[in-house]
Amino acid sequence: MIKTNPNLLNTSFKKEVFEGLTSFPKHLSSKYFYDKKGDKLFQDIMAMPGYYLTDCEFQILSTHTETIGELFRDRENGLDLIELGAGDGKKTKVLLKYMVENNFNFTYKPIDISENAVEMLSSNLSEEMPRLTVDAEVGEYFEVLERLKGFNKRKKVIMFLGSNIGNLKHPKAIDFLSKLKDAMLPEDLLFMGFDQKKNPQTILNAYNDETGITAAFNKNVLTRINRELGGNFQVEKFKHWEMYDPENGTAKSFLVATEAMEVTVEAINQTVNFDQWETIHTEISQKYDDKIVSWLAAESGLEIETSFTDEKEYYKNYLFRKA
Repeated sequence: MIKTNPNLLNTSFKKEVFEGLTSFPKHLSSKYFYDKKGDKLFQDIMAMPGYYLTDCEFQILSTHTETIGELFRDRENGLDLIELGAGDGKKTKVLLKYMVENNFNFTYKPIDISENAVEMLSSNLSEEMPRLTVDAEVGEYFEVLERLKGFNKRKKVIMFLGSNIGNLKHPKAIDFLSKLKDAMLPEDLLFMGFDQKKNPQTILNAYNDETGITAAFNKNVLTRINRELGGNFQVEKFKHWEMYDPENGTAKSFLVATEAMEVTVEAINQTVNFDQWETIHTEISQKYDDKIVSWLAAESGLEIETSFTDEKEYYKNYLFRKA
């Protein structure tokens, strides 16, 4: 087993980079795609014609705004609307606008791993909806789960859009959903997006655009290691590769070394050797159908209250309660 001085692994980024690059096969977490550059690249991805997820969920929220909003409303005590992975808030703003204009008593709490995204969203909302009460926070999903239990004075609605649940394999998704359930009271709701199984080519096209935006986004994890941890990855010598298995509904992203090389990461005193065509697994994006979502809910102690889909039935937002 490869070791380093534990004192060097004093941030989660350093620790996970060390563990990922010393594993076989190698892996790095997709959460480290996101910094100022990564946020911009992801916004570019969401604007691509082939990346259907954003448009489908935006259509759902735009078509069913009143129905969803009124399911959220609590006329007696108001509510806390807590969004995990809020990003730029483009889709959520449709709901927020309805709730503000219809005099909902609520606080919006966006949470995101990207400090840049949280600052930009908070600034935009203060200009666009000055009457809206915003209590933003920077953090990872799993970090904030314990703190969610403290929101117990009135109804809370937890939102998790963008099919971000798909970044977790089923066992970890069940663990995550179970922890969300544990933080919920009987009147609380969980509103979550799940990308649906569909033509495999449609899915591949969404993650493998010809313009190279997704490749740049995938490689941004290496750029961050270079900049923040003193790495010397030759980013251009890694190829973005995407695959999709329609049987289990798993899309996977890889970075593939196009030649043998040695890489050093100074901040963690690490030297890593790559064989030609060796991979770094960077992301999974799970696809679902009603059976899988029902199973995940049952395993997690949740039940589906209702669901909403787009006109192509590419994507669904499910509303859950504690079972």
